[in-house]
Amino acid sequence: MDITIEEIKRLRSLTGVGITDAKKALVEAKGDFDKALDAMRKKGITKADKRSEREARSGVISTYNHDNRIGVLLEVNCETDFVARNELFTNLVKDLAMHIAASNPIYVSIDDVDKNVMAKTEEEFMKKAKSEGKPDNILPQIVQGMIKKHFSEICLLDQPYVKNPDQTVGNYIKEHIAKLGENIVVRRFNRMALGEVN
Repeated sequence: MDITIEEIKRLRSLTGVGITDAKKALVEAKGDFDKALDAMRKKGITKADKRSEREARSGVISTYNHDNRIGVLLEVNCETDFVARNELFTNLVKDLAMHIAASNPIYVSIDDVDKNVMAKTEEEFMKKAKSEGKPDNILPQIVQGMIKKHFSEICLLDQPYVKNPDQTVGNYIKEHIAKLGENIVVRRFNRMALGEVN
């Protein structure tokens, strides 16, 4: 099993880990680059989950304009000014603004959905499931599934990321948390489209 320095550097650049960790992952994966990358991402996301508890007060407010027809104003926070000026962070913010322009989310996450909106949606889905003759004993599970699907389409963090639909926006952010070593939070956004009235 030959592990080249190029593979180590490539793994390091994709995950943001040190050379020693990258080599160790390749050794553990018996030289299988994809397996090593997958293992590092899982570890990185675990680290990212721990970092998400830390306070994020620095960051940037960014704008994005698509063909003078769609505009996005977005605030993304991190822990330090150093990371706020980092190219990886600024590229993430640009990607998120572009995603918002393309996918038109309404909320940052499901936690931001108003309780009345949630209750009304649940009531509508319950009526729909009953009218379709679904068995009473599994109605709650069916309704929860419908709610999860509905809000994953309109909550930014749950949407499939436009540049890579195999991952959610939330997981794309977690990858950056792992690479940059700081908590990153999408605080708020506003999307405007020409001629649309909110």
